[in-house]
Amino acid sequence: MGRAEARQARQRGARRAKKAGGIRRFFTWKKLLGSFFVLCLLGMGAFVVAYLLVPVPEANAQAEMQSNVYKYKDGRILTRTGTVNREIVGLEKIPKDVQMAFVAAENKTFFEDAGVDLKGTARGLLNTVTGKGKQGGSTITQQYVKNYYLNQDQTVSRKLKELVISLKVDREKSKNEILAGYINTSYYGRGAYGIQAAAQAYYRKDAGKLTVAEGAYLAALLQAPSQYDWAVATDTGKKLVTERWNYVLNNMVGENWLDASTRAGLKFPVPKAPKAAPGMEGQTGYLVEAANAELERQGISEDRIKAGGWTITLNIDEKQQKELTRAVDDQLEAKLDRKGDKRDATVQAGAVSVDPKTGHVVALYGGVGATEHWLSNATRRDYQPASTFKPVVLATALDNGSETQDGETIGLNTIYDGTSKRPVEGSDTPFDPENEDDRDYGRVTVQKATNSSINSVYAQMIVDVGPPKVKQTALDLGMKDGKGWPADRPAMSLGTMGASPWDMAGVYATLDNHGKRTSPTIVKSAEHRDDKADIPDPIGDQVISREAADTVTQAMTGVVANGSGRNALGDYHAAGKTGTSENNNAAWFVGYTPELVTAVGLFGEKTDGTGYASLNDTVNPGRANGGGVPAQIWKQYTTGALDGGSDTKFDLELLEPVQQLPTQTPTQEPTETEKPKDPDDKPTKTQKPDDKPTKTPDDTPTGTPPTRPGDSSGADEGTTDGSTTDGSTTDGSTTEGNTTDGSTTDGSTTEGTTDGATSGRPVKP
Repeated sequence: MGRAEARQARQRGARRAKKAGGIRRFFTWKKLLGSFFVLCLLGMGAFVVAYLLVPVPEANAQAEMQSNVYKYKDGRILTRTGTVNREIVGLEKIPKDVQMAFVAAENKTFFEDAGVDLKGTARGLLNTVTGKGKQGGSTITQQYVKNYYLNQDQTVSRKLKELVISLKVDREKSKNEILAGYINTSYYGRGAYGIQAAAQAYYRKDAGKLTVAEGAYLAALLQAPSQYDWAVATDTGKKLVTERWNYVLNNMVGENWLDASTRAGLKFPVPKAPKAAPGMEGQTGYLVEAANAELERQGISEDRIKAGGWTITLNIDEKQQKELTRAVDDQLEAKLDRKGDKRDATVQAGAVSVDPKTGHVVALYGGVGATEHWLSNATRRDYQPASTFKPVVLATALDNGSETQDGETIGLNTIYDGTSKRPVEGSDTPFDPENEDDRDYGRVTVQKATNSSINSVYAQMIVDVGPPKVKQTALDLGMKDGKGWPADRPAMSLGTMGASPWDMAGVYATLDNHGKRTSPTIVKSAEHRDDKADIPDPIGDQVISREAADTVTQAMTGVVANGSGRNALGDYHAAGKTGTSENNNAAWFVGYTPELVTAVGLFGEKTDGTGYASLNDTVNPGRANGGGVPAQIWKQYTTGALDGGSDTKFDLELLEPVQQLPTQTPTQEPTETEKPKDPDDKPTKTQKPDDKPTKTPDDTPTGTPPTRPGDSSGADEGTTDGSTTDGSTTDGSTTEGNTTDGSTTDGSTTEGTTDGATSGRPVKP
C-alpha cells in the first residue's frame, strides 16, 4: 500500500471513530437517566396541574334520578314512578355481609387503597389508545366516580379525569359513603339501578332483607348484567355467573368476612322470573294522584315529588281495594255496554272508603282506569251531593237546639208538613220544592222525612235552623267552600253545592266518629333520604256534640232499615243516606257501619268530558237513584270488606228517645214532575255545582230490597214493612195495600212499621 493510500485509510478510520464517539456521547446512561427523570417530572407536573385544575364535579343528572315507590299499608309495592328505577338507600339499611360481598367481588383492598388502581388504570389507558376496547380492574371508588360524576365513555380524557377525581373523592369522603354510592348507582339489569331496585327486581324483597347468597349474586351480576341474568342467560352465562358467585363467596372467606362453615352451606339463590313493574293503569294512577295531592297539601311541592327518591306508604288496604273494585265491576260495569251503547259510555263511578276511627282511606275507586279516564271520580267536586247533604241540615238543627216556626225543639220525633211544593215559612227567599213524583206526605216525623228524603220537610228545616249555620256545620264536618253555596237560601238543603265522594266520606266519618272531625287521609308515611313528610293526625277536634252526631246516625239507620237505602241491608249494623241530583246526572249512597264509612257516587259525563249527561236508562231502565246501583255497590263492598258481616253495634248517646208515631199516606197520586217555580233556583240544562234546583228526587230504590231475620224494627222475617209475604201481619191482621213506609192506602198505619225509629237504638237489619 502506498503512502497516499495509507493516509486515506487513516482518515476514514478517524471519521468513523469520531462518528461513533459522538453517538455514544449522546446516548450515555447519564443522559438517558436524566431524560427519564425530566419526563417523570413533566408528567408529575402535568398531573399536579390536572389535580389542581380538575374539580370534583356535580353529580350527573342520571346518577341522582330516582323513582318514587308507592306501597300498600302492609309494605307491599303498589307501583313505582319515574324514568329511572332507582331508590337510594343508606348503607345502614343493607346487611353487613351483603356490603362485604360487593367489596369481595370488585376490590378486596378497598378499605386500604387510596381510591385508584394505577396498574389497572394504565392498562385501561393502553387498551383504549390501541383500540382493544373496555378494560376492567378499576377500584370501587373509580367505578363510583364513573357512575356518579362522569359517564361511561371510553376515552383517554375521561379515564384521566376518573383517576384525578377518584383521588380527590377518596380524600373527601369516607369509605362507607363511597361504598354506598357505588352500590346505589350501579346498573344491575332488568331496568334496575341501585341495590334496592335490584333486590326487588330479582328477589322481590327490600335490600335490607337480602341474604349473603343473594347479595353475592347481585355483586357478581355487575360484571355483565345482561349476560348474567339467570332468566335469560345462556348455559355459558349461567356457568360464568355461578363461577363468579363462588369467587365472591370464596374471597369473603379468604378475607375473614364470612365463616367457612356458613359458606359451605350456601346454595346458589336462583332469582325469580322477571316481572313487569306495575304501572299507572287501573286504580293505581288514581291512588298515586290522591297521595301526591295530599303531600302537596302538606307543603311538599310538585317538583320535589317529581324529582323522585320518595318512599310513600299509603293507608290503602290491598284486600279492601280489591273488594271495592270488584263491587263496582259486578254491580255496575257488568250491567253496562260501554262500547256498544253511547248512553252507557257516559256513566262514571267514584268511591272512597274510610276507617272512621283513624281517618285512613282504606280503598278508593277513581273510575274505569287512570290511563283511560284521567280525572278521578273519587276526588272531583263538580257534581252535587244532593240529598246526602240532608243529614248535615239535621246535624246543625240538633247541635244548635234549633226550633220550628212554632217554637218546638227539632228532634227525630218533631212533626213537619210533608206536602209537596209547600212554600217555606220564615224565609226572605221564596222556595217551594217538589217532592219526588210530587208526592204529598202530610204530617210526618223528621225520622220519616229522613227515611223517605222528603224535600219539603228539609227545605223548611233549613229555614228554621238558618242556612248560614248549616253551611258552617258543613265546613266543620269536612266539606269544602266554593261555588254552589247559597248560604242565605233554603235551596242549599237539597245539596246544591259541589262535593266529591272523598268529601262526603269525611263528613259521614265525622258523624260515625261521634262528631270528632275525621279527615280522610291516604298517606301513612312519606320518607326521603333528605326529608320526611309531616302527616298530621286525621282525627281532629269535636266539631258537633256527640249527642247530635249520634242522633243523626240513629236517623240514618232508619234510611237503611225502612227507607230509600234498603238495598244496602246486610249482616251488619248500618246507617246511610241516598241522593239523586236534579236532571239525574248524579246518584249517591253514602253509608257506614261502626267500622267503615264508604261514599259511592255515579256521575253522568259526556264521553268527550265536556259536560254533564243524564243517567236515565243507563244502569237501569228509567232514572238512576242512590238507592239502586250505588247502594248495591256499597253493600257488596262492605260485606266483603267486613269478611261477610259484623255484629259490632253503634254506641250511641241520643238527644232523646225515639218514639213510634203514625204517619200519613200520600194524599194524591204522583204527578208528572214539574219544573221548579223559583227562577233563582231553576237548574240549567247542563248543571254545575252552583246551580240551584228546587227539588231532589226521593231516591226510592228499585227492586225488592233484601230482608234479615231478627230485625229489631218490628218487621217480620218475610218483609221490611212488618207484613208477611202472604199479606198478613204478624199479629193476624191483614196489610193489603200497605206502602213501603208502613202506611196503608186508606190512611191508617200498621203497628210497628213507622219510620224505623222504634226503640231508640240502632236497627240491625
